[in-house]
Amino acid sequence: MELVGLEAVRAAAEELHGVVQRTPVERSRAIGSAVGAEVWVKCENLQRTGSFKLRGAFHRIARLTAEERSRGVVCASAGNHAQGVALAAAMQGVSARVFMPVEAPLPKVDATLAYGAEVELTGSSFDEALNAAMAAADDAGAVFVHPFDHPDVIAGQGTVGLELVEQVPEASTVVVPVGGGGLIAGIAVAVRALRDDVRIVGVQSSGNATFRPSLAAGVPVEVGGGDTIADGIAVKRPGEVTLAHVEALVDDVVVVDDDVLADAVVLLLERAKLVVEPAGAAGVAALLAGEVGGLGAGPVVPVLSGGNIDPLVLQHLVTGGMAAQGRYATVRTRVADAPGALSRLLAVLADARANVVGVSHHRLGRRLRLGQVEVVLELETRGPEHVAALYAAMEDAGYPVTAG
Repeated sequence: MELVGLEAVRAAAEELHGVVQRTPVERSRAIGSAVGAEVWVKCENLQRTGSFKLRGAFHRIARLTAEERSRGVVCASAGNHAQGVALAAAMQGVSARVFMPVEAPLPKVDATLAYGAEVELTGSSFDEALNAAMAAADDAGAVFVHPFDHPDVIAGQGTVGLELVEQVPEASTVVVPVGGGGLIAGIAVAVRALRDDVRIVGVQSSGNATFRPSLAAGVPVEVGGGDTIADGIAVKRPGEVTLAHVEALVDDVVVVDDDVLADAVVLLLERAKLVVEPAGAAGVAALLAGEVGGLGAGPVVPVLSGGNIDPLVLQHLVTGGMAAQGRYATVRTRVADAPGALSRLLAVLADARANVVGVSHHRLGRRLRLGQVEVVLELETRGPEHVAALYAAMEDAGYPVTAG
């Protein structure tokens, strides 16, 4: 199979001039300190539509004939490709019909509609939406814009690599989130052609780790899709075109689980002041988990591929991250069902310097004796040692503690 070449990526860059933003790279001393290397993040989360997907979608549609454009385009997406196609089509006067999984994040659905596309929610996964979209494109005679497995899409995504090499010319390692493989394929084309000494590492979610078995088999292998918070890279089967590029140009593909993805999202939010979705934080997650290895002497550049995260998911991840760090605790205890009982408990918490952010009462429960009330407290704390001291103070004051 003939691979996409550097000239195709450069042609895509010319096509995309004035359409996409040249996204910044930012040095992150917090991540660098955690992994023992100089780290710069490539902020595609700040791209138009909130991800790199506009690059490939616009370039693919721009290369259609006038007759093909008149028939409209169809795509499938968990959210980011949907927004990229919707905006790219609107900018070029092409009608777009987008298929998304039923459980696609609502902000991504709303944004796709706002860009002017027709949206159909179907299937429980990206792959089911993909099959429906391909069938609909055939029935309507429309052009199917694949989210990753097409040379024009790969060339468009490769413009991220062109920018990266110019912005961090001494980079030693580039770490890229991987779903279907379009982004890493394009970046690898550009980076490998311009800096053959750079190590290129892809990162997948453990719930959808398709590339390792596919590389071992030499053909795309479908894996059973597991639950993952990284919906943007939840793809059960890589493309034939992307697999060929990864096999030829990428050094390694590693796997991370949801816990470290969540940690990466929280770290980027708190320390780098960047809102990144779990799929977009996969490169940082792999660094934090020690999966990348062999970082070399030069800077390491994880690509933050997207920032389209549901605020409710972000809230959940932040709360979970704070709890894991001992900065947020939920505790159950029992008090007398009498005036002043709750205020006495709160006084103990105040003396222990815990900030109460939520209180609820429950009068029904098998563990409760007559005249008792269960109290559930949500507390802001200052770390594991503070949590331990707080629990000890409650026990000493006669309040039994059940965490969680």
